[in-house]
Amino acid sequence: MVLRWSAWALVLALGALWPGSAEAQAPDTAPVSPAPPRSRKLGTLGQNYPNPFKPETFIPFTIDDCNGPGGHRVVSLRVYNVLAQLVATPVLHGADKPLASLRLSCGEYLGFWDGRVSKSRRAAAAGVYVYELVVDGERSSRKMFMAK
Repeated sequence: MVLRWSAWALVLALGALWPGSAEAQAPDTAPVSPAPPRSRKLGTLGQNYPNPFKPETFIPFTIDDCNGPGGHRVVSLRVYNVLAQLVATPVLHGADKPLASLRLSCGEYLGFWDGRVSKSRRAAAAGVYVYELVVDGERSSRKMFMAK
């Protein structure tokens, strides 16, 4: 009899800890509908080249849909390591301006990363990196690989 009660207590305890049990017991909550998808993307992020690279790479991207106010978009391009730590902010190729909250009109652009960590200017370690393009708050990202 003691074993039955301890088994029952164990089942109740595990039921309380199970992540899906709270949603299953709350029938009066309304389902959350996802936000409607955007009809057009504001920016398109291309694959860096060369990939794998050593020590520098180019990152192509396109700014689309500039029919809004002003015809310009606020653009940022960042490189992160696999721990989601900011490694570098590439520059706009040809203008050498950091791609951090830069206002750009529609068109095709090229980012350039020299393979160095922004703050220390030392060479970044070999491995996988993620680069992220943010155009007026809309994010897209891709992976790249640095070889040594």
